[in-house]
Amino acid sequence: MLTAPTFKDKTGYFPQMNIETEFFALNEGLLAVRRKLGEERYATLKALSDKMRPLFEADPENKTGQTQAGREIIYEMEGILRDAVRRRGSK
Repeated sequence: MLTAPTFKDKTGYFPQMNIETEFFALNEGLLAVRRKLGEERYATLKALSDKMRPLFEADPENKTGQTQAGREIIYEMEGILRDAVRRRGSK
């Protein structure tokens, strides 16, 4: 979230990092835990990811509020993942 909306590394350690690589990693990560999440949660998270990216792309200078809307989706996704972990832990 600190590097949103462009997702470019400001430290210089990861010059290849950008919005493309970060969303690829996010979506591949979701795919890797798809079975654990369940199809419904996975589909919800993937849809949120697909909704979030255009928001960041539309506001690369963090001036129109779309970046903030994208960050809110990150929090929503985080809540879904936390809930999934809690449910798995209580089984």
